[in-house]
Amino acid sequence: MASAITAPTYDPATTAAALAEKYTAPRQQILDAQSKTAAATERGLADLTSALSGFQTSLASLASVGKTVFAQSATFADTSVGSASAGPTAAAGSYSFFVKQLASASQVSYTGLNDNTGVGGTLQIRMGGAAAFDIDMTAADADGNGTLTTRELAAAINGASGNAGKLTASIVTTGTTSELVLTAKDTGAASAITLVTTGITGTSSLAAANLDAARRRTLVTAQDAEIRVGSETGTAITQATNTFTNIDGVKMTFTKAQASGAAPVTLTVAPDNAGTTSNVQAFVDAFNKLKAALNKLTDPGDPAKGVAGGSFAHDAGVRALNNRMTDLLRPTGAESLASYGIIATRDGSLELRSDRLLAQLARNPNGLDGLLGSASKTAPTGIAGSLESYLNSWSNSVDGQIKGRKDAISNLQSALIDRQAKLDQQYDSAYGRYLLQFTQLQTMQSSMNTNLTLFDALFGNDKD
Repeated sequence: MASAITAPTYDPATTAAALAEKYTAPRQQILDAQSKTAAATERGLADLTSALSGFQTSLASLASVGKTVFAQSATFADTSVGSASAGPTAAAGSYSFFVKQLASASQVSYTGLNDNTGVGGTLQIRMGGAAAFDIDMTAADADGNGTLTTRELAAAINGASGNAGKLTASIVTTGTTSELVLTAKDTGAASAITLVTTGITGTSSLAAANLDAARRRTLVTAQDAEIRVGSETGTAITQATNTFTNIDGVKMTFTKAQASGAAPVTLTVAPDNAGTTSNVQAFVDAFNKLKAALNKLTDPGDPAKGVAGGSFAHDAGVRALNNRMTDLLRPTGAESLASYGIIATRDGSLELRSDRLLAQLARNPNGLDGLLGSASKTAPTGIAGSLESYLNSWSNSVDGQIKGRKDAISNLQSALIDRQAKLDQQYDSAYGRYLLQFTQLQTMQSSMNTNLTLFDALFGNDKD
């Protein structure tokens, strides 16, 4: 009896898939490695962008034109009278003022107003006795129905081209009549509001109210602020606002007038050591945050211990950026950050020794501001300017290095996607070819076994 051919136990589809994967595996491994590296680089660039942006924002807020890390305080003995602030040029000392009166903005009202028909001509609005702007009473009738309402008049006043926010008109309704309230934007005697209604034609309730002292009321009298130096009888300083800058480097805003006979309020100007230390610490913290991010991105890792390196562990450009950050903190000159207690540590980060900072600022109050300079993009100076200029060569959204790197990674990832698509086609082609071959082989084996069974039945030796 002939023995049947034993077919291998395999599935054509599974076998075809395994062989197709083996056929494409070397190229797939290369693509996977390149895609992984590209993705890691993309994440690294996002982290680098965030770190640089954060530091540059902090740098701009700490060291820009008009900013100073050297803080001074200006404090009133009675804080209910007002508040004050001092800049780096303010001279330390004590000053006394008597607040005679505060500046106020004019506010007037006109009562008993009603809708008028047939009103035309011109309403003149004056402030401080001078012409401010005019209202065309005919044009103020916005819907053109011949009736001028108080609400339309208020809208015309607010929208007048000559107004430009000088005053605001509002409506207060009381019963069946409306009250027009005009409020000046600015304080001071020059804000006093008056109306000239002689140019209005027709019967106007506003014109009638303007001529009637009982219907024309002053809600707030416009006046200038007045303070006296030293005492209630001292030299008077008068101006339209409640914020005074008569002491160099000091801004004072008064909020309450003093009663006659009250003692003058004392203003003390002195160095604000806590504020200065906080400002400098903010610079140190911002730099250290960026430095830590750069150290992480360029960390070589430890393959022996299975510790992976950073995204730019082998990137000479980013390592140079990391090193350059430290170099820029050491400008040539007589003074250095170290002389103000800003010390570089072994890992390139900074630490602040506040005792040395305050001692040096006591000798040279403006020295640190001059050393740090300004991070202005148009006119950078000092350490902050050098840092900003160098970092901008990386972060510039038009031609910075990060922009170029992101474009290159984007192009690489697009190319990898195309290569993956072609490799997938090659896999599909190999799979189809192998599947056909092994399906045919399986069919042939089955046919041969059928034939052997037939031959055995016809010519076998086991007949009776």
